[in-house]
Amino acid sequence: MTVHLEVAEGVGTLRLDRPPMNALDVATQDRLKELAEEATRREDVRAVVIHGGEKVFAAGADIKEMQAMDHTAMVLRARALQNSFTAVARIPKPVVAAVTGYALGGGCELALCADYRIAGENAKLGQPEILLGLIPGAGGTQRLARLIGPSKAKDLIFTGRQVRADEALSLGLVDRVVPADEVYAQAHAWAAKLAQGPAIALRAAKESVDTGLETDIDTGLAVERNWFAGLFATEDRERGMRSFVEEGPGKAKFL
Repeated sequence: MTVHLEVAEGVGTLRLDRPPMNALDVATQDRLKELAEEATRREDVRAVVIHGGEKVFAAGADIKEMQAMDHTAMVLRARALQNSFTAVARIPKPVVAAVTGYALGGGCELALCADYRIAGENAKLGQPEILLGLIPGAGGTQRLARLIGPSKAKDLIFTGRQVRADEALSLGLVDRVVPADEVYAQAHAWAAKLAQGPAIALRAAKESVDTGLETDIDTGLAVERNWFAGLFATEDRERGMRSFVEEGPGKAKFL
C-alpha cells in the first residue's frame, strides 16, 4: 500500500509511502481518499497528521502516468483526483501537515488540505504545473488563493517557482518552521494536544471557519450560531464549564 493510517494516542498519521518521491499516482490518490474517510469515521482518531517521511513530503503527481492520459481520460479522472484531496480537507478533526523536503504540485495541494502546516528547514513548496503547460488540478487554484491571497497565489501558480521554508512562512503558506528532524515530532505533539480536547467543539470550530470562508458572512454567522447553541447539549460543554467554575480556566479533562 502506498498510504498507511497509523493510530497512537488518539492521533492518526496518514503516511505516504511511495519511494523515492511519494509521487501521487492514481492508486495513491484512491488510497488517500479511502484512509481519509476511515480517519473521519474512527472514534479513536481525534486528530490527524499527514506525513511523507523524513526526506520528502510528496513531489507531485506521477508525470509518466499523466503523460499517457488523453483529454477523455482526464475528464473522467479529474473529479476523482479532486475528491481524494477533498476527503482529506473534510476530515472533521484537526489536521496538521508535517512537511519535509519537497511538497510540489499535488504534494503542495495535499498540504493545503490541512488546518495547519509545520515545515522543516529543508522544505520546498510550489505549484509547478504551469511548467508542464497545465494548472493545478487538485485544488491548488482554490485553496492556495484562500490561504495566502489571490495575488501571492497567482505569483506561485503563474511562475511555477519553488519557495523555501522561510519564504513559505512569510507568505503564510506554512505556519511554523522547525529543524527537519523535528517536523514529525512537533506535528504529532500539536495533534496529540488537540486530541485531548472536546471533539465535537473542535469539529464545530472547523466546520464554522471552513464554511464561512466559502460563503457570505450572514450564512457563516448562522452556521456559527447553530453550532454554538448546539454545543450546550454536549457533555463536553458541561464538563468544561463545571471545571472552569470549580477549578479555574484550562483544567478541564475531556473524554
